[in-house]
Amino acid sequence: MGTTDPSQVCGTTAWPLRRAVGLALSCHPGPVVAVTVLATALAVSADLSGARCALIGAAVLAGQLSVGWCNDAFDARRDTAVGRRGKPVADGAVGLSAVWAAAFAALLLCVPLSLACGLFAGTVHLTAVAAAWMYNLKLKATVLSWLPYVIGFGTLPAVVTLSKPGHPWPQWWAVTAGALLGIAAHLGDVLPDIGDDLGTGMRGLPQRLGVSGTRLLLPVPLVAATAVLVLGPAGPPGVWGAAALLTAPPTAVAGLALGRYWRKAAFAGTVAVAAADVTLLLVRGTALA
Repeated sequence: MGTTDPSQVCGTTAWPLRRAVGLALSCHPGPVVAVTVLATALAVSADLSGARCALIGAAVLAGQLSVGWCNDAFDARRDTAVGRRGKPVADGAVGLSAVWAAAFAALLLCVPLSLACGLFAGTVHLTAVAAAWMYNLKLKATVLSWLPYVIGFGTLPAVVTLSKPGHPWPQWWAVTAGALLGIAAHLGDVLPDIGDDLGTGMRGLPQRLGVSGTRLLLPVPLVAATAVLVLGPAGPPGVWGAAALLTAPPTAVAGLALGRYWRKAAFAGTVAVAAADVTLLLVRGTALA
């Protein structure tokens, strides 16, 4: 009797596993997890029920997965042209058609999950997802590349508050701070790839500003978000709010100053300010509406 070649068995099982891993990595797992956790944490801080928090998390997860897969599939040709490593489609780890199929499947799943949060909350969330798709397909190459990020992050508090009984709109300071964090997320996300993007004709706002201009601008919306979150809500800012307001500008400036010695210093400084901003937003959760 013949025997099976172990190498053939390994090859047969390794290829589907490689495709599955490639598909998972092509969704941009870092931003997907970060935004989903933020939305769920906002829902928890707003005292929504456990079931409602889980539903909001599932809707945001489906939307972010669709956006991430769409982004990787649409950019596959550019990624291949510049030889960008770590991109599963460009590396051949997963097929382009599979990623597009996953993007549309996640988008279809996002619709009922979003509407299950309520008509108003679902409509707002689907508008944000549509804006993110428009970024991938068109707006990322224009001076309006920042706009979908403003819509996506700015409406996140609304998705939470509109899911509450009575469907209240969020406070202005929550929307404004979210929009400012969205601008910062856009600048920080694009900053490492500006050189490659310019080589393929990508001309979004960060690419027009250049590496130096984007690095200088990056802390501005974060510090502004800190000021809005501390001074916007009624009542005194409290000790932690005052501390955040006092430390945000010097932290951002220190990152810029150290940038000439450490290339990632500016980004590290903005991450520290962003973490404080997100913490302030979560602490204010019960006052969002």
